[in-house]
Amino acid sequence: MSDHTALLNRIRQVSALAPFNQWLNLHVEHAEAGRVILRLDRRDDFAQYSGHLHAALIGGLIDTACGFAAATVAGNVTASQFSVRCLRPAVAGAFRVTGRVVKAGKRQVFASAELGDWNDENGEPFAAGDAVLVPIPG
Repeated sequence: MSDHTALLNRIRQVSALAPFNQWLNLHVEHAEAGRVILRLDRRDDFAQYSGHLHAALIGGLIDTACGFAAATVAGNVTASQFSVRCLRPAVAGAFRVTGRVVKAGKRQVFASAELGDWNDENGEPFAAGDAVLVPIPG
């Protein structure tokens, strides 16, 4: 088994432990050291009153992508702070969330993520965010 496959399987196992991710039916599509790609298929119950993806879910997706990206280089982590910028209404049949490590230190990992349309990889993102994550023992 390649290192990428082992890392992808580990992140998928971690995701499967989270009831929130199970409820979302969140898919971990790619994982490599310092980078993950997640997929979320649209459902009506994810929308706010105007039909856009609810900001609460956008925040959760940004947090999760940053956390998984950090986990690829630091093991178990927890967020100590994160921020989200909603750039435009999030409307798509499926969403791509790409998380990447910006800088990994011993006590903190800085990560960023973008939410976009799954079918328009190079299109303008719907939202972007950053997180500071702290490695946790165990």
